[in-house]
Amino acid sequence: MAEAALPIRTVLVFGAGGQVGFELLRAAWTPGLRPVGLTRAAGDVTDPAAVAAAIAAHRPALVVNASAYTAVDKAESEPEPAFAVNRHGPANLARACADAGVPLIHISTDYVFDGASKATPWREDDPVAPQGVYAASKLAGEEAVRDLLPADHVILRTAWVFGAHGHNFVKTMLRLARERDELRVVADQRGCPTPAAGIADAIAAIARLRLAPAPAEAHRWTPGTFHYAGAPATSWHGFAERIVDRAAERIGRRPPVRAIATADFPTPAKRPANSVLDTALITRTYGIAPADWEAALDRMLDEILDHSQTVRAGA
Repeated sequence: MAEAALPIRTVLVFGAGGQVGFELLRAAWTPGLRPVGLTRAAGDVTDPAAVAAAIAAHRPALVVNASAYTAVDKAESEPEPAFAVNRHGPANLARACADAGVPLIHISTDYVFDGASKATPWREDDPVAPQGVYAASKLAGEEAVRDLLPADHVILRTAWVFGAHGHNFVKTMLRLARERDELRVVADQRGCPTPAAGIADAIAAIARLRLAPAPAEAHRWTPGTFHYAGAPATSWHGFAERIVDRAAERIGRRPPVRAIATADFPTPAKRPANSVLDTALITRTYGIAPADWEAALDRMLDEILDHSQTVRAGA
């Protein structure tokens, strides 16, 4: 006798147009779970009525907030849109999830720390001290989720996100490597490059435990704040070196990458010198290991460079 098909339950993804949102829609989800993505046009997190209407219409089993205002420097002169998306958005989602009895997974950032007061990786229980508008808005979003949905949320802090979709450091380095004879990249800021696909896989794994029909798995759902990032840690300069090395053959050139200091590249928003996140807690709790960012970079380059070469060849 054939087994009965599992009922399909919806994982509703706000911010589906971003790097992580894109990967969430093509991640390998547990049978019975189906991601449904909402772009800002379909689900504006800054509009509480739109959020409530989307949750009522889709009746999700779980919500993921992958929406974010990430223009770090622009936020210094335009704080309102940063707080609208990064603080009010999570608050609207957490309130609607609380009303509907739905769990929420929310993505945050290493910027909630000051990036300078310790040299070792940041733990979840280290003191937070945001150093700019973007950072403050993301911390405020975390606090809203904790206040409004205290027992049924996971906050996932991450850093240095890259992927095949959207704008990111990898794509910027590839463009500059084609255009310039030399690249100058900051070498005194360290962090953990993190593939967007790895974040999506981590979220899918956490969602599986929260929504598991078997009590033996469901009891492993642990609400709270966790760090997830790639490994090993490196500098922006080291990251750029690896990008240019791996892409050189396919783009037909390999300009040198010169190391510079943060002081040589001033920006409106202060950047953390230490963005390295300690990921031991998420490994102990959920069995989720740090992403191998170098392997993920190779897969990304295969996808975006091979595709672009195919398009040019067929033009």
